Order: sequence, then structure tokens, then C-alpha cells
Amino acid sequence: MQPNPLGDHFESGATALGGWLNLPSSTGAEIMAGLDLDYIVIDMQHGLIDYSDSLSLLASIAGHAVTAVVRVPWNAPDHIGKALDAGAMGLIIPMVNSAAECRQAVESASYPPHGRRSYGPSRAAIVEGPEYFDEAKIAIIPMIETTEALGNLDAILSVDGIAAVYVGPADLAISMGFKPGSDDPAFLAALDLIVARSDAHGVVPGIHATPVTAADRLTRGFRMVTVTTDLVALRTRLAEDVSQVRAGLADHITRS
Repeated sequence: MQPNPLGDHFESGATALGGWLNLPSSTGAEIMAGLDLDYIVIDMQHGLIDYSDSLSLLASIAGHAVTAVVRVPWNAPDHIGKALDAGAMGLIIPMVNSAAECRQAVESASYPPHGRRSYGPSRAAIVEGPEYFDEAKIAIIPMIETTEALGNLDAILSVDGIAAVYVGPADLAISMGFKPGSDDPAFLAALDLIVARSDAHGVVPGIHATPVTAADRLTRGFRMVTVTTDLVALRTRLAEDVSQVRAGLADHITRS
């Protein structure tokens, strides 16, 4: 079995920092996998990535000391099974709003007698070897993104088989009546509640962050924190480069 830094961090109590792939670029995946990160998420929900793309990205990440996680498009057995068969060692499941939906995700990701995943780990068995069936430790991570999920938080956290929960801050803020990026006290209180209840249940609290918000999220007690995204990083750096050149060479640039 390949190393699984994310699972090791969960078990040891260490903090896990991650990156996020929205673009179907194997080169981008290799660059990110070479950074000092513990996990990389391949976003098949909102990212510009289809199943064929995900295979290339997983192959690019393989061999690096980083855990490949897939955010599946939806909480559905076919999405979950195919992501695992492709070699994902962690799953982020969007819009989990109840214990029943959380159990559905766990069962879809687990072989009998613990679940109803069909056996056919095509790429996973090649990469991980014959030990995959008995030894693969898949990190199942439901997302907390709505006020409904907040209301059912303890029930969701009580479901056997989940390693962490992952806050989608934009959708959670919208569900609470705020704009994405809100730092309203009520929103921040919701984050603190998620951390406190996760700790009480022995589940790792995770969240999507940025270089600007990461320190606050870590201070609040989140232990799985995504700190960079390929699309945002690319856009930010390109904008900085263009602005720097235009500012420094303003006297030499002629505009129409």
C-alpha cells in the first residue's frame, strides 16, 4: 500500500494542509504534488474535471507523499464507486444534510458487510496491490454546507465510518443568509460549533480556506485545511505579473 499522509495525520492528531485542483492539468497536479502538502483534492463537482481527467490527475499525484482525495459530483453510489476504483484514497461528499445521507455515503464507499460497494477496483488494485481489499483505509468525508446539516450535526457526526467532516464555507454562508466570504459573527459561531462538536465525537473538522483565511481557521481548531487552489493561484499570479509590468513600464506603454 502507498503512504496515506492524510490518514496518518487523522490518526495522530496532527494538522493536515491540502491543495485543490479545479483544472484538468496533469502538469498542474504534479506541481502541486511536489509541494509540502498532506493531501490534494480533485474537484469533480465544481472543477472543470471529468472522469477521464481524474485518472490522469490521480496518476500524476501517485508516487508523491501526498494523499489523493476526490470530491465527487454528488452523494451517489456510482460517483463514489468509480472514484474509489480509480484510486482515490479519500472522498469528499457534497451536501450531506442528515445522518441517513451520511450513512448512504459510507455504505457506498465500503465493501460488504460494512456497505454495498461493488468490487472492481480497476486502477486502485494495480496501484495499491493485492492488499487493497483488506488494508485500504479510505477517508470518508461528508461536507457540512447548509443550515439543515448544522441542525443535524450531532447525528451526522455519530455515523460510524467517517474520518472527518469538511465545511463548504461559501454554501454554508449562503444557506445562513450571508454572502460567500462572510465573517458575520453568526457564521463564525457556526464554524466554532462544528469544531467543538467534531472534537466531541472524535471526528476531524476540515474546511476550505485561502491563504488569507487559513490562519483563522487553524486557530479555531480545524485540523484539515485546504490552503491553495490551482485556479485561484494561477489567476492571482497572472494578475500580479500584469499589474507589476504595467505599473513599472507605464511610461513606455501606449494604449489605444
